[in-house]
Order: sequence, then C-alpha cells, then structure tokens
Amino acid sequence: MKMRPHLRLLIGGSILLVLFVVNVIVTHDGLTEPHPGHNDFLTVWEAGRSFWREGLDPYSEAVTANIQSSIYGRGAEGDEFPNAFAYPFYALWVMLPLVFTDFAWASAIYMALSEACFILSLILLLDLFRWKPPAWLFALLALWSLLQYFAARGLVLGQVSNVVYLMQVVVLWALARRRDGLAGVVLALSTLKPQMGFLLIPFLLLWGVRRRRTSFVAAFTGFWTILLLSSFLLQPDWLRGWIGQLRTYPQYTVIGSPTHIVMQDWLALGATGEWIANLALWGLLLWAWMGVLLAGRAERHDWTIMLTLTITHLSALRTATPHFVIFTIPLVFYLREAGKKGHGFWIAAILVGTLAIFWAQFLLTVKGRFEHASMYVVLPVAMLILLWFTRRLWWESSSVMGDEVAEDIAVAA
Repeated sequence: MKMRPHLRLLIGGSILLVLFVVNVIVTHDGLTEPHPGHNDFLTVWEAGRSFWREGLDPYSEAVTANIQSSIYGRGAEGDEFPNAFAYPFYALWVMLPLVFTDFAWASAIYMALSEACFILSLILLLDLFRWKPPAWLFALLALWSLLQYFAARGLVLGQVSNVVYLMQVVVLWALARRRDGLAGVVLALSTLKPQMGFLLIPFLLLWGVRRRRTSFVAAFTGFWTILLLSSFLLQPDWLRGWIGQLRTYPQYTVIGSPTHIVMQDWLALGATGEWIANLALWGLLLWAWMGVLLAGRAERHDWTIMLTLTITHLSALRTATPHFVIFTIPLVFYLREAGKKGHGFWIAAILVGTLAIFWAQFLLTVKGRFEHASMYVVLPVAMLILLWFTRRLWWESSSVMGDEVAEDIAVAA
C-alpha cells in the first residue's frame, strides 16, 4: 500500500524533530555546558537577554559589561576583544525565542540550528543547480559541509553568519523558483549582518526592478520597513547607538578586509593602494552588473551573482573567515560540472583536499588565539581568479537564475 504524501511528510518531520532534540541534548551535555564558548553568539544572545528581560539598551556600556562578564568573568582587558553588540537592533528579534533559557541550552540549540542551516543550504544548492549526486557523495558533501574549516569555525564561535548564509541561499533558490515573496522577506532579514550582503542586495533589487519582479522588490521593501519601524518603536535611538558601535569597531578589530591585508599589511601601499584595489574590483563588478542589467546578458546572471559575493568578501570593511561558507555556492556548481563527466573520485578528492588544506593552513599559521591573516586572503582571491578564468563555463552551462532572466526579458518584450 502506497503511503500518502502528507503522512510521509508527517513521519519524516517527526524523525527530523527527534534527531534535532537528541542533537541539542548531546551538544548541551557534551559541549556547551562543560565547555562554554560560542562568544559571537553570546554577544547577540546577551544583548537580547539584557533588552528583552531587563529592558537595557543593547548598545549601552552596561550591556557591553554584561557581555564581557559572561565571556571573561570581568571587563575586557588589553587586546581582549570587547564583543560589543554591533548589529542592527532587529537582530534581537532572532534571539527572542532563546533568551528565556540559560546560555548553555541556548548555545546548544543555536549550534544544532547552525548545523541544520549548513545541511539545508546544501540541499537547496543541489536543487538550485539541478544536481542529484549519488547517496555516498551526498553523505560526503553533508559531512564536508559541517567539518570544513570555515563552517566548523562558525559553529565553534556561534557565528550569526551561519544563519545569514542559509538566508542568502534561500533567496537565490526562491528567486530561481519564482517564490518572490519568500525571497524578498528573507533578503530583508539577511540584512541583520550587512557586511555579508552590502553588494548582493542592491544588485538583486536592481535586477528585480529591471525584470519587473515587483512582488520580490515589494516584499523586501515591506518587510525591511517593518523591521526598521519595530526597532524604532522598541528602541527609538537604536540607530544612533548602532552607528556609534560601528565607528568604534575598526579600532579593536585585529584583521581588516583581504584588500587591506594585501595592499596595506603585505605590500605596504597604504590606504591609497587599498582604495585602488577596491576601485578595480568594483569596476569589474560594475561591468558585470551592466552586462546583466543593461545589456540583457541572461547567461551571465549566475556568474555575476558569484562575482558579487566574492568581491563583497574581498572589499568589505571587515569580514570573518566563517563568512566564507558562502563560497560553497560556486563550489557546488564546479562539482556539478565534474559530476556531469562522471568524475566521482575527483569530486571526493576535491572535498577531502579542501578540507585538509585549510585546516592545515590554520594549524600551521595560528598564533595564540588569532588566525593568521592569510586565512582571510587565500580562498576569496582563489575564487576570484577561478571565476574569471572559468567565466565561459558559467555562461555556457545550463543556467539557473539566468533562465528566469531570459523569460522575464521575453515577457517584457
């Protein structure tokens, strides 16, 4: 007897829920309770707890003191990271369900959710790029998604980027499947970590306007407006507090953007050299945008999005290596292309090799508590070079979102 779809969904959902609960309990008992950490998550969680439960301004010195006390048992000293809350106020909405339990349980839940984000992102990417790898390869991809250096570091730190990565994947998937309302809402919510999307968001919105995807643009505008208005309603001066934290942020961040590292720290070309490098990258990006938005080069759409994400993380005022999980998106494309030719062994070798290379780089270069600056440079620069020299592969391959652009052009005509 064939099982009904809704029954299969109910059983499958129940199994996943049980696995998630077990994961949370094991993570709590084996990691977050005996070995507290997740400092990046703690920053947002403690700001949320202080606001929702004590009514404190999340940008105030009192909340910063609460955060530091939770991390160090005292105020930050010397070169210790102050961990002040430097997110838009509406990031606290995301924390609301977790602030009514203690930190060990909250961080265990968040770590399990982050792991789910990586696996769900992989599933959506496979669907986005229309790739169905064999079961053994999917299992390897899933394991790699959790253990590769940039994801694992994000899990250990409790990075907000874990969730923003999933959001950006959902946006691309939803746009490709013409679920424009979902795409707009999720894109608006992804602004809780602006440095990960400060170039992607304007490109997608311009694309939405150009291709008359009005429901996408309207959903983004409407939901972002709700986020902003609700923030001002709850904390009228939040924008001033946030800008104040952003102004002090570069004073205590140890490592800047990849262009800063290369042009200022390594080549000693100063701020002028960094600006020249950034202007060159933005010029390249503008050329790519014009090709899609003005010249209607639909086949270049997917490649332009990947270029936009890459240049985002090369030129952002401040990035972090856990943000580099975003490069999983183009990697899945390249692996799919290899999979078309039956190169399963080489796909496995690439996964194992990239996992080993970046972990080895970290272990051989780490100094005390800090990553070496090269960890910020190698992957985004390598991806930029790879995208440039394989651009025709992207343009000539079966497109994903480019197909949607072509349909929009035909409709507009």
